[in-house]
Amino acid sequence: MAVITIDKVSRWFGNVVAVNDVTMTIGPGITGLLGPNGAGKSTLIHMMSGFLAPSSGAVTLDGAPIWRNQQVYRQIGLVPEKESMYDYLTGWEFVLANAELHGLADPGAAAERALALVEMEYAQERQTGTYSKGMKQRVKMASALVHDPAVLLLDEPFNGMDPRQRLQLMDLLRRFGADGRTVLFSSHILEEVEQLARHIEVVVAGRHAASGDFREIRRLMTDRPHRYLVHSSDDRQLAAALIADGSTAGVEFDAGEGLRIQAVDFQGFTTLLPKVAREAGIRLYTVSPADESLESVFSYLVSS
Repeated sequence: MAVITIDKVSRWFGNVVAVNDVTMTIGPGITGLLGPNGAGKSTLIHMMSGFLAPSSGAVTLDGAPIWRNQQVYRQIGLVPEKESMYDYLTGWEFVLANAELHGLADPGAAAERALALVEMEYAQERQTGTYSKGMKQRVKMASALVHDPAVLLLDEPFNGMDPRQRLQLMDLLRRFGADGRTVLFSSHILEEVEQLARHIEVVVAGRHAASGDFREIRRLMTDRPHRYLVHSSDDRQLAAALIADGSTAGVEFDAGEGLRIQAVDFQGFTTLLPKVAREAGIRLYTVSPADESLESVFSYLVSS
């Protein structure tokens, strides 16, 4: 069980503030790190992995500072977004070199195990300079796993992977999360984050914008009306009853789709809807949120 704590951390480069007073905790399981381009995601990952010092604040692993602490590298595996390989080395040589740098008792066995985890044995004797982008990503993943770390920090790990490779990596990360490892990954593909991470951390313009399950984050956005699609046995009568209540801001009737409802009071609306339907003898066939996806939540956070 490993926990990374970021406490009031800022990082600036000259006059440019990349990260501004961010506080968050990354614990066991899978966490998705989201933000627009230039939001500070890579800077945060570099500080969490000990390759960049915070300008102010502290980044710790289980209470120990990460910056200039060589011992933490026994627990951390990093997959950077940028290529960090030597094209003249084979995949086997690259992963083996990382195993030897960690001082493992049996570096050959560790390299063999790591390459098998990412299904790269078939190409391990080829030079990495001949690899596709997706193959390089997988070998980088193998080098990050070679010492069996408790923490995995992955910066856009799915870049360049084909659909089969992405599914294989997703399954691998789920296993790591279920085993109690601390896994944090950034991705610009929201579908990947939604499938993998129950917990998200969102940074916008260098600041921490939100934290937690994205569905709970959506429900806390009281300044944004909640949108629902509702289909019932009598949509017109239901619309008339709902529009009269203060928990709704608008009801739009669509003969083909049912009702499109904007609810300004989440708790009030969820109590009102079944009550009104029951009293009027109306059957509810479908009640589904129209803006409770990660894409909607991210859009609201970025535009606020």
